[in-house]
Amino acid sequence: MNRRESLKYLAAGSIASGLLLSGCDWSNPEEVEKSLWKYKYGRTADEIAHDNSLLVQQFFTPVELALITRLAHLILPPNEIGDIEKAEVPELIEFMAKDYLPFQEPLRKGLATLNQRATEGFGSDFLSLEEPKQHELLEPIAYPNEVSEELKEQASFFNLMRNLTLTGYYTSEVGIKDLGYQGNQPNVWNGVPDHVLQKHGMDYDESWMPKFLDVSRRNDKAEWDENGNLLT
Repeated sequence: MNRRESLKYLAAGSIASGLLLSGCDWSNPEEVEKSLWKYKYGRTADEIAHDNSLLVQQFFTPVELALITRLAHLILPPNEIGDIEKAEVPELIEFMAKDYLPFQEPLRKGLATLNQRATEGFGSDFLSLEEPKQHELLEPIAYPNEVSEELKEQASFFNLMRNLTLTGYYTSEVGIKDLGYQGNQPNVWNGVPDHVLQKHGMDYDESWMPKFLDVSRRNDKAEWDENGNLLT
């Protein structure tokens, strides 16, 4: 399952970006694709064409993208491995909003309502507030089981943002490194241990021992003679 599919499944439960902010030209498909869509394997021609058609569009405004980036940082602060911008989470959320329409209204409305709460409570938009005041606005919507009736919609928005942020981060190269995931690693197998062979009254045929894999040469290409005998 790729990052897009992981994020789409969040809609069942909860229903750019750094590139824009850094001056990437969204009218240039090659620049956008080079910046964001690094991994093309496993994509059909139609899927690549569909992705490229979305990559050159813009859904969120620069202010909305800045707010998404700030919220993602508050949800998942940077560490020594990296941060949500290095993992391209804001870019991915921008792309997902264009690719999966049910995300659009709750995200856009949620951002607007959060700014409205900031203005009503502190006389300023959310981005202009100091971090403690930002946390003060997020605290009442951060725990779905404890949210008041009037903030249920905001809590649903924040839950969606949190899911998108965490899933986007931990399905990225940076996030996988942060998890310490190593994947399948080659090991060395020297055969059945002697004590196990002895327990079952068995041993290896000495004539076969030279033909077994020499792990020091496991990357060498095998060679065979014309009669099918292994030479190396």
